[in-house]
Amino acid sequence: MTQHLPLTGVRVTDFTWIGAGSYTTKILADAGAEVIKIESADRVDSLRLAAPYKDGVKGVNRSGYFADRNSSKRSLTLNMKHPRALDLVFRLIRQSDIVANNFTPGVMERFGLGYDAVRAVKEDIVYLAMSMQGSTGPQKHYLGYGATMAAVTGIQQLTGLPGREPAGTGTNYPDHIPNPCHATFAVLAALRHRRRTGEGQRIDMAQTEPTVALLGPAVLEYTANGHVPQPRGNRHEQAAPHGVFRCAGDDRWIAIAVMTDAQWRGLAAALGAPAWMNDARLATTSGRLANVDEVEERLNAETAGHGVEALVLALQAHGVPAGRVSTAADVIEDPQLRHRGHWLTLDHPEMGPSLYNAQPFRNARSPAGQARPAPLLGQHTHEICRTLLGLDEAEIARLTEDGVLR
Repeated sequence: MTQHLPLTGVRVTDFTWIGAGSYTTKILADAGAEVIKIESADRVDSLRLAAPYKDGVKGVNRSGYFADRNSSKRSLTLNMKHPRALDLVFRLIRQSDIVANNFTPGVMERFGLGYDAVRAVKEDIVYLAMSMQGSTGPQKHYLGYGATMAAVTGIQQLTGLPGREPAGTGTNYPDHIPNPCHATFAVLAALRHRRRTGEGQRIDMAQTEPTVALLGPAVLEYTANGHVPQPRGNRHEQAAPHGVFRCAGDDRWIAIAVMTDAQWRGLAAALGAPAWMNDARLATTSGRLANVDEVEERLNAETAGHGVEALVLALQAHGVPAGRVSTAADVIEDPQLRHRGHWLTLDHPEMGPSLYNAQPFRNARSPAGQARPAPLLGQHTHEICRTLLGLDEAEIARLTEDGVLR
């Protein structure tokens, strides 16, 4: 029941779009907050236009990517260029606890919704602004997405194979982990501060900065030792073997991380104690690192004769960290995720029954969130106008005809 969720009673006026911002407010919504997503029918959230689409059919309400980032929210479509729209937004903000955006600095001000203007109508508001570079500094107006942030913060340079071009992480990693999680933490801290003091907060988060926080070892390596770390693929400077190795079958692989000599012996035992693994040169981590090319080549030949599932079980039984390299299909069918109820099926108004991620944690005193699927574009405009903005049917019709409600 949503009334028992941790953030029940908290309302968010949500101007975020695309990745990190939408994921931030999704976390709040799944925790029980009432998140009202302000959208435009003329310039839709580009995530609504991002594949994959349900059944391969394009449409603003059929993006699986958008759906995953916007569960449990409601959608209100407004034409923010219309002068009457601002009054409606202020009516909503007066009843809200949080205003969130991830625009470039200056956009909200042009809407008439900068922090000072918002604070004038709601003194204790928690105002989250999470642009790429923050609201101050010589690069504050720089534009960028998750891939851009990964590049300028150093992640891109570190991900890939030695001697090859930077490969990146295969996804806009800053959008999915560091930035929404740090932004959510800041909002929750601000809500706690408001509860204790009655004071609101302006949160100015530069999305590059939480991403830089991921690079602690690389930064320390340079500041302490003057050495610039380089990409090394799956290898580890202090462990071997440490990587991904072929298994039997079509494109099946296993990840193995041998961090200690005891784990090396466990690996040998699980593989049936092949003679080459008894080589005294390989008995210690330093010896294996000195001969890492040979170790990886021989281990790859060894694992190629094993089914990945059986090998994972055997290695885990011998205390060796190992896991299957999963496809998307593998992850959806994963028995551990199924046991924990990670996958939820929610009935989307246009896409029908659709798969969603549950929250990646369980609260002992409240159920998992995600009461609703992602909203259709403007699905709740009429409802919000009537119940929260105090408009009657004639006013709603007139505002729709005048192009304020879109």
